[in-house]
Amino acid sequence: MRVQTEAGVAQVTLTRPEKLNALNAEMMVGLAELWPRLADDPDVRVVLLTGDGERAFSSGADLGSLAPLATGAVLPQTAVEYRWVTEHQAIVDGALLRGTGFTKPVVAAVKGLAVAAGFELMLASDIRIASDQAFFQLTEVKRGLIPSGGSMARLPRQIGWANAMEMILAAERIDAMRALSMGLVNRVVSSKDVLPVAQDMARRIAEGAPLALTKAKEAVVRGSGLDLDAAFAIEKTCQDVVMASEDAREGPLAFMERRAPRFTGK
Repeated sequence: MRVQTEAGVAQVTLTRPEKLNALNAEMMVGLAELWPRLADDPDVRVVLLTGDGERAFSSGADLGSLAPLATGAVLPQTAVEYRWVTEHQAIVDGALLRGTGFTKPVVAAVKGLAVAAGFELMLASDIRIASDQAFFQLTEVKRGLIPSGGSMARLPRQIGWANAMEMILAAERIDAMRALSMGLVNRVVSSKDVLPVAQDMARRIAEGAPLALTKAKEAVVRGSGLDLDAAFAIEKTCQDVVMASEDAREGPLAFMERRAPRFTGK
């Protein structure tokens, strides 16, 4: 996995192209450790998540290595594998952002396939730029499993009941244009344009005030699925924090003075 930070954007690249960026123990543990670091890094306002190569964002969990460890068919040989076995659920939850605690915006750049846990990792993003050759699939029920890395909670909220159940129960393969029509992705572009378009989106988001970005996302994520009064209460709490910040004074002042704002996240 490769992480590069520039101008407020941390670009995280899954780097197992020879395995279609399948998530092995090292990558799962690495992601679980990475997200808290990015959350606490004041130089990071936005995360751009992508996969190395043209063939895949991620083909999901590397069952060839993870399943034998999970079932006890083989014993862990490294410290990372031992952590995967002993902290399995916590690592899955952390790696796939199964929770509402990560409030920095995440942009996904998707080339090729996004399948199973790779698809679930993409679902944790906020904005998605996909190649016209990309496709999306939850294959778990065909393997005797269920997509429990976030899909069953997130997908119906993101694309509606019927579309979500088709993907979950029929393991239906969805191409890029149908994903666009569902609202699963924001843009469909040529493969060569995926990363530049996603980088441009991430840079534009990073121009926003850090606290405003995180509190806006927090209000949306925490309020999703609640009744309106409860969602409005969360919105009000987030607004109160933002309005008390230095950035809330700096933004209008910079606008009046016709200059770029100097946001600090405070």
